[in-house]
Amino acid sequence: MTRRATGRGGEAGFTLLELLVMLVVLGLLLAGLSQGLRFGLLAWRTEAHVQAAHGELDALDRTLRHLVEALEPGTATTPSSLRGEPVRMSFTTTLPAAASALPTRLADVTLYLDSAHRLVLGWTPHRHALRVGVAPPPAEEVLLTGVAALRLAYAASSGGGWQDSWTSPYPPALIRLRLVFPAGDPRRWPDLVAAPRRDRVGE
Repeated sequence: MTRRATGRGGEAGFTLLELLVMLVVLGLLLAGLSQGLRFGLLAWRTEAHVQAAHGELDALDRTLRHLVEALEPGTATTPSSLRGEPVRMSFTTTLPAAASALPTRLADVTLYLDSAHRLVLGWTPHRHALRVGVAPPPAEEVLLTGVAALRLAYAASSGGGWQDSWTSPYPPALIRLRLVFPAGDPRRWPDLVAAPRRDRVGE
């Protein structure tokens, strides 16, 4: 029978083998804790990135919906300013309330995707009078980066089919805006479908 060695006073001590086993177990526990902490940080960063992306898309959705719904429909003698193409559209609208510091919120805007795959809103203050001289270049606001494609469609009535262009003097009943992101991009954004204002002054 093997007996554990005792120190002074008869108190039992640890053998070398027991100390080695304890060190191995402690090392495994520390390794597991480190891996768990690393996984937790990675999950937190991923969730924060996804939430930030969703917040960015929610703000973009509200902005674009406002611009489309506030589209100027024209008057009895003036046609609508909307010129819709498959990947670009220009129209006169009222900018969001955040632009209240400007002299006027009524603006001529163009929504398009540039060569750097950025969704851009170009705008100039709307002028009722004819401009004398060269018009200043439009201001540009980058609404979103990393967009693979922009696809626009227009419907003459709420139950009608979609067209890829619009040149009518009247606004369409609905405008659909679709953003396509590159493969592997975690952002997901459902199509925006908004109804422009169609009541015209004098009609």
